[in-house]
Amino acid sequence: MADTLGVTDREAMHGIIRQLVKASMSGESPDEVNLSFMISMVRSIKPRDSLEAMLVAQMVSIHVMAMRCAYRLANASDAAQRDSAGRILSRLARTFPAQIEALNRYRSHGEPAITVQNVSVGDGGKAIVGNVTQHARVIVSDKSPASAAQNAPKAARSRRKRDSAEARREAPA
Repeated sequence: MADTLGVTDREAMHGIIRQLVKASMSGESPDEVNLSFMISMVRSIKPRDSLEAMLVAQMVSIHVMAMRCAYRLANASDAAQRDSAGRILSRLARTFPAQIEALNRYRSHGEPAITVQNVSVGDGGKAIVGNVTQHARVIVSDKSPASAAQNAPKAARSRRKRDSAEARREAPA
């Protein structure tokens, strides 16, 4: 069970299980079917450490609560009940994707995923292959300095900015 929850010690395992039991409660007693579902969902997400285990337990609990609110909304007998259940469901529904994003950011160590779908470099063009970091107006590459050369010199950029500003001033209003 500790492996399922992604925790290393018994206290953490028991703590997460107790929290899932409380979140699965229906009335005064734990709902075994709901608890089984929640543990199954935790298992399928595969938390890797205690922090992920806590976040995944929250995610599963938020999902269960959202589904309960959806049920209440569908079975509301008056406008006040519909409004209340609808507001709560809306908040829970916004929370869940935020939790997914937090888990993905944590798993990727905060580095945004970058996907390049199509790149073409024409004759005489230059490409940088490798890790690239851009600082101000200088591109730094972990590869050879020649491959990191900028296409436009600084003077040309300054001239284009100045010409653009003059054109705006001269344009009729």
